[in-house]
Amino acid sequence: MATSHPKTTVKPGGPVIPPIDAPLLNQENFEKELKALASKAQEETWPKWARGQAWVLIQSGTLLTLAAIYSNISQLTLSPVYGGIPSSIWHSKGVMTASFLGWSSNLFLKRRLPVKPAQLLPLIAAYIPMAQFFLFKLSSFFGAVYGPLITESLTYLPLLLLSVSCTATILDDLEMNPGRLQWAADAAPGILSYAFFKTMEFASNSKLQSTIGASFIQTRLGLQIFLAGLYSIFAPSKLLLLTIPAVLHTALFNVHVPYPHTTSVLHGTLAKNGWSLIERHESLTGYISIIESAEKGFRVMRCDHSLLGGEWLATARHRVAEPIYGIFVMLEAVRLIEVSPKVPDKDAKALVIGLGIGTTPAALMAHGIDTTIVEIDPIVYAFATKYFSLPRGHTAVIADAVSYTSQLARTSQKFDYVVHDVFTGGAEPVDLFTFEFVQDLHSILKPGGVIAINYAGDLLLPSARIIIHTITTVFPSCRLFRENESPSPSTIAADGRDFTNMVIFCTNSDEPVSFRKPMTADFLGSGARKAFLLPKHEVEEESFARRENDGGVLFKNGTERFSGWQQTSALGHWAVMRTVLPKEVWEDW
Repeated sequence: MATSHPKTTVKPGGPVIPPIDAPLLNQENFEKELKALASKAQEETWPKWARGQAWVLIQSGTLLTLAAIYSNISQLTLSPVYGGIPSSIWHSKGVMTASFLGWSSNLFLKRRLPVKPAQLLPLIAAYIPMAQFFLFKLSSFFGAVYGPLITESLTYLPLLLLSVSCTATILDDLEMNPGRLQWAADAAPGILSYAFFKTMEFASNSKLQSTIGASFIQTRLGLQIFLAGLYSIFAPSKLLLLTIPAVLHTALFNVHVPYPHTTSVLHGTLAKNGWSLIERHESLTGYISIIESAEKGFRVMRCDHSLLGGEWLATARHRVAEPIYGIFVMLEAVRLIEVSPKVPDKDAKALVIGLGIGTTPAALMAHGIDTTIVEIDPIVYAFATKYFSLPRGHTAVIADAVSYTSQLARTSQKFDYVVHDVFTGGAEPVDLFTFEFVQDLHSILKPGGVIAINYAGDLLLPSARIIIHTITTVFPSCRLFRENESPSPSTIAADGRDFTNMVIFCTNSDEPVSFRKPMTADFLGSGARKAFLLPKHEVEEESFARRENDGGVLFKNGTERFSGWQQTSALGHWAVMRTVLPKEVWEDW
């Protein structure tokens, strides 16, 4: 059957007459047409709107992520000059202040600056390494308390302030439908942005700690250069030409860049002060370098703003090298403590926690003791083996001491001697002094076993008394010795601190700690051991007697109370280190 179609009548020169059965243009049909057009328009604009909103979130998220990563890099860059703990004292407060000012001043900066604020981000990022280079030269003048704050206020914090300001401007384009909760909608972008920033800061810190030093890009200066490049991609403009002086200075003169040319420049700088750089590497515990003074005749291993040990060059080829610090010799006195039954060296087993340059384990091995070394930092272990007198006849465990000792405590493996020698830039690594950790050490000692714990800190602080109290709670038979004679009360009052290295000797037997008289063989032909092997400067028990407001034993879930004391101890250590090596050595890395 043929299908009929409505016919349209066309008159010459006249209008088109619609088909007879075409829909009438009434009110109902008109509304339908409008709804159809609106629906079609909405379908066409929804993807565009969604893409626009996603782009807003990507831009703001990128800015905050870059700023969060730079937060950790800024702290890493400060640590060789000021130490990790002093560098962190003002950091979180500075970050919070810069974030608040950046968020609240976005309109002001947008209107007052002659260029788009985002275009200034690459310039600031490019000039930060150059500014730090010159500010570090003033570190002794600034001091460890305000030096990090001043340096970050002139480098990282302006970058953060402008990043947050640009983020606030970008998020103005984010469409929200708050309804009756307008106040919540106004506050939500700022709160969520800060939460996102802190999350990225935490996540990037964990990643940086585990990968630092793996390549040039993963060094302190390499990361700063890389981030400056990312900021340039984010906000390209003709202003990038202004970064040329900063780029040239970083490439040619900044000795902190671990590159052959800049390292050669560093050699010349150190030589002016009588020092030479043997090797350097950035690792998970800090900036590690080997430097030596031909004039003074010794070599040391540096970690950030601290020394892990050193030895005299003239004795490097002896049976055991002479250490420049007597405290490491004193640790070897674990062999002199009277135990029953006496264990011959050839049958004894020792566990050394914390390597440094390897002075103590090298001596234990020289006596024929089967020695296991636990060291968290593979670079420290590699440098101790390569540049110091650490023999290879030992068991090396590169691991976190807390987890490794916890595993040992669940096995049948036992030791006659344990040497606990860990240090982190002037403050107690509190996780390695908790009741739980010390108890694990107690459990891996044989009956009648002996432990020597090296503790560096300020005896005027409650932290020292708490740690000693914790140790003596687990090991009731202990004695404590300082490296040097106690200073006079007037000297302590003038300095406001009594920072010292000390060794706590304990045994898990009921007998009091007593030392046998050293024999010639105990000295290993070393003059340092003749002078320092037998402990001399004992600290009387009343000097570290616990006080009421100290609090109880240190448990692993109560370490936060040490934060303030750690800062005080680290600042005291910084001042001491500035008297050990010239300031130029610390400032130039």
